[in-house]
Amino acid sequence: MIGILDSGVGGLSVLRHIRAQLPDVGLAYLADQAHVPYGTRSLAEIRQFSEGIVRFLLAQGSQIIVVACNTASAAALTHLRGVFPQTPIVGMEPAVKPAAAHTRTGKVGVLATAGTFESPRYASLMQRYAQNIEVLEDPCLGLVGLIEAGNVAGRETAVLLRTILSPMLAAGVDTLVLGCTHYPFVEPLITQIVAQSAHKPDPFTIIDPAPAVARQTRRVWQENHSTQAPCATNEVHLFTTGNAVQMAALTKQLLGETFQVETAVWQGDILIPA
Repeated sequence: MIGILDSGVGGLSVLRHIRAQLPDVGLAYLADQAHVPYGTRSLAEIRQFSEGIVRFLLAQGSQIIVVACNTASAAALTHLRGVFPQTPIVGMEPAVKPAAAHTRTGKVGVLATAGTFESPRYASLMQRYAQNIEVLEDPCLGLVGLIEAGNVAGRETAVLLRTILSPMLAAGVDTLVLGCTHYPFVEPLITQIVAQSAHKPDPFTIIDPAPAVARQTRRVWQENHSTQAPCATNEVHLFTTGNAVQMAALTKQLLGETFQVETAVWQGDILIPA
């Protein structure tokens, strides 16, 4: 089984690609909706939450972990690999490297959270790959909350995205990085806004790192399980620290499938099934 964690439903954008890459492998997904969003929280908090979630997912039978959250990856990935050295852990990072290689105008937009932008991991990416390009960043304040509420195509979300994207497009950005796993769920709205812009570049590229993360997850899984028997089940188990009924409805909206969602409860630093 593969364990997947996120602050909310954003990591479902990664889960759908992992299912496509590993259709016969069971998945356990934990949405820490009691603490969403992670983007404005401290490094210490995010590390504490992430460690508790990994312990929970391992207790469910997960053999590798995917941190399907850019903010948690930026804040806690190194910490988690130190705490769980025997467990393969796959993380996220904003796709600055492919964006820098792809842009024709030399101008790239990055949509992420404040926590990602302020992290050493992001600074390292910029130092290594963005020396010869101009990067325009936006922390997209409020966007995660709108997506968590199921507002992926409404007027409020469209207004916010236009406010974010218009200065980038006017500046000549031709490549946009989705640096939060929630954001692929508003990619159709982003595409629509760009198409309507007077400054629309041609071509315009949106980079979602989730497919690459799913391919890396498949490689890690195969490296660690190539000689073992196939999984007994390919079921998907969803858990939330928030409202299970609401998450089930939102999961159906976002993925087009119906899943049962179970509740997990924080008891101090420990996460247990309700």
